Amino acid sequence: MEAKLILYVLPCLFFLLHPSMANAINYADALGKSILFFEGQRSGKLPPGQRMTWRGNSGLSDGSTANVDLVGGYYDAGDNVKFGLPMAFTTTMLAWSVLEFGRLMQGELNNAKAAVRWGSDYLLKAATATPNTLYVQVADPNQDHSCWERPEDMDTPRNVYKITSQNPGSDVAAETAAALAAASLVFKRSDPAYSSKLLHAAMRVFDFANRYRGSYSDSLSSVVCPFYCSYSGYHDELLWGASWLHRASNNFTYMSYIQSNGALLGAGDDDYSFSWDDKRVGTKILLSKGFLKNKVQGLQLYKAHSDNYICSLIPGTNSYQAQYTPGGLFYKESGSNLQYVTATSFLLLTYSKYLRSTGATVSCGSSVLTPSQLISLAKKQVDYILGQNPAGMSYMVGFGSHYPLRVHHRGSSLPSFHSHPGHISCNDGFQYLHSNSPNPNLLVGAVLGGPDNKDSFSDNRDNYQQAEPATYINAPFVGALAFFAGARRAT
Repeated sequence: MEAKLILYVLPCLFFLLHPSMANAINYADALGKSILFFEGQRSGKLPPGQRMTWRGNSGLSDGSTANVDLVGGYYDAGDNVKFGLPMAFTTTMLAWSVLEFGRLMQGELNNAKAAVRWGSDYLLKAATATPNTLYVQVADPNQDHSCWERPEDMDTPRNVYKITSQNPGSDVAAETAAALAAASLVFKRSDPAYSSKLLHAAMRVFDFANRYRGSYSDSLSSVVCPFYCSYSGYHDELLWGASWLHRASNNFTYMSYIQSNGALLGAGDDDYSFSWDDKRVGTKILLSKGFLKNKVQGLQLYKAHSDNYICSLIPGTNSYQAQYTPGGLFYKESGSNLQYVTATSFLLLTYSKYLRSTGATVSCGSSVLTPSQLISLAKKQVDYILGQNPAGMSYMVGFGSHYPLRVHHRGSSLPSFHSHPGHISCNDGFQYLHSNSPNPNLLVGAVLGGPDNKDSFSDNRDNYQQAEPATYINAPFVGALAFFAGARRAT
């Protein structure tokens, strides 16, 4: 009875358009643009094949204040800071997208792998530059945010921040280990030497995270909070990191760690959010594959909790608790809500893949959900982001005919160095922040924070909660778009 109720409730709850309109979405185009976005976030010396041509080299002396090379990596969002925790999560999710759906990316696969490598190259340097040290951030965000400058000619201090055995950061270290391990799988066949280097670095960083426990929010509170505080603590990252190391290495040591420490690290807890901060749900989905495909009995618990998470998203189940806007968008919070939408969509599709490959279903009390229902919910979220919503607006910049024009992003909103080679100082840039003119440089593929709980969106550059992009919004979306691009080609 409940299963039937779900089928009837979904069409009523979600904003559905005519099938012919749904078929008009070009997922392959969206996929290419979602990957291109990462070229707009690059720091360092840009390669000859750089396609986001309004960007230039930046941060070429990063790390020099500590006598290390920290050139490269990604700016997290609309500023010029390199935050280690969200960058590592971004790299993990890009790698996971390639691992699960890379075969569906076709001509975009090499671009996706390049996006992974831009992150993993930097994280490898940050993890190996100094023994028993992980460099986790470049630039003081308080000073960076007091200016509105292009990354190409920024003159704010590029301070370097690190964690050590005396000032630990198990959260950012274990996430870095996860990123390096996941990336090692991406390059296992195409570049085995590089893959091996990533995996061995991941093992060392995870050992460091586990041996010297503590939160980086305590060690570096003045420069990581409130920007990227580890609100969930570090237990979730330790379990997440061990899970990725087990998948990448097939070393039973990590499975033993998971089984011995899982209860302490949150394996038995239900959690309903997945983000750069909280990895618990992602870990359960990742580990559920071991039970579904290999029947590892010690992992049955993770399948059960994965089911609980999925059931919480589906109207009509006993444990349904998610919130949706009147137009059908999954809604978690006012600031950068689409990060939760893209991450949730990715998990729905990945779990549906695991279920389908083993003929399994989701148990929601007395009702059962099929993989197709998970895919249907994910599709509604992806389609909403790409323009099938009450506003008729695509929240991906450069996709469709109607998308935000005033993006909260320094490089995109200021004149490029090509059109304005002269230096634009810290304070002089604010006239562009507060201007009502469209951004002069299109940050193609950027998915913004998105609308509020009433489906309302203000295309205002000062409205950073809605108008700012972030790498961790796009990273899981790459995998989701690859899935639907592949499904479209198959029909």
